[in-house]
Amino acid sequence: MDRRPLFLMTDPSRFEVSYQINPWMKPDAWRSDPQAFRAQAKAASAALKAALTAAGGAVETLEAAPGLPDLVFPANAAVVLDGQVLLARFLYPERQGEEPVFRAAFEQLRRRGLVREIAELPEGLFHEGAGDCIWDATRGHFWGGYGPRSSYGALDVISQTFGRDVVPLELASDRFYHLDTCFCPLSGGEVLYHPPAFTPAALARIRARVSPSRRIEASAAEATAFCVNAVNVGRTLIMARAPASLRETLAARGYDLVEVDLDPFILSGGAAYCMTLRLDRTSVAGAVLAAE
Repeated sequence: MDRRPLFLMTDPSRFEVSYQINPWMKPDAWRSDPQAFRAQAKAASAALKAALTAAGGAVETLEAAPGLPDLVFPANAAVVLDGQVLLARFLYPERQGEEPVFRAAFEQLRRRGLVREIAELPEGLFHEGAGDCIWDATRGHFWGGYGPRSSYGALDVISQTFGRDVVPLELASDRFYHLDTCFCPLSGGEVLYHPPAFTPAALARIRARVSPSRRIEASAAEATAFCVNAVNVGRTLIMARAPASLRETLAARGYDLVEVDLDPFILSGGAAYCMTLRLDRTSVAGAVLAAE
């Protein structure tokens, strides 16, 4: 059995920035040279896949679909843990066409034995997948973002579906519209996060559960470079090009940083974490830190 970390990515051949549903999206910039941006996006996606493979991972690639440029961000497709899949429901009409595509993809993965069960949210709730629900293997619970894109009520559904606690974190800014843009638990127990992205109540919840020695506060420069939107495989962190300050901080913590030029995707408000969905994540290794 292949025990490598398994990620879902999407073929970027249909990617473009053709509308604006977050403050980072710049369709006018894309239209200035779409051919060049598309070539850069293909190269960036290939570089990210290569980085995941070099870190010991394996990648399943979903075909592109016409008219769905943000299909390249499968982190928003679902929450996945222990082979269970809870499908997303998108807030904006521009992304709702992705739902049947991802549903079909997960059905195919289920037939191949790569996931076990597929569930859907009740009507009336929105939730944008792992982008707003991040598993913390160290602490054995989910961190659940809500506000700009995901309903608070969806967090109870996630907890019931997976039988795991969900710590609610209200996001304070449309600039950090998904939790994965501003929050990243690391394999060593640290949490990399950007404090201004959260309400005071959310910050209090983070600080109550993560000891000061394990909190890494990302600066505005680090967060706006989309470096918190990172993929962690063991002691390797794969992210967009990082300021020197963050490189030094993470190296001092013992992490190997792999930087990828993801500028075309940042032009749409996404980076490394957004572009992947971990399919083999398991709760078995989750354990509460004795010091926290």
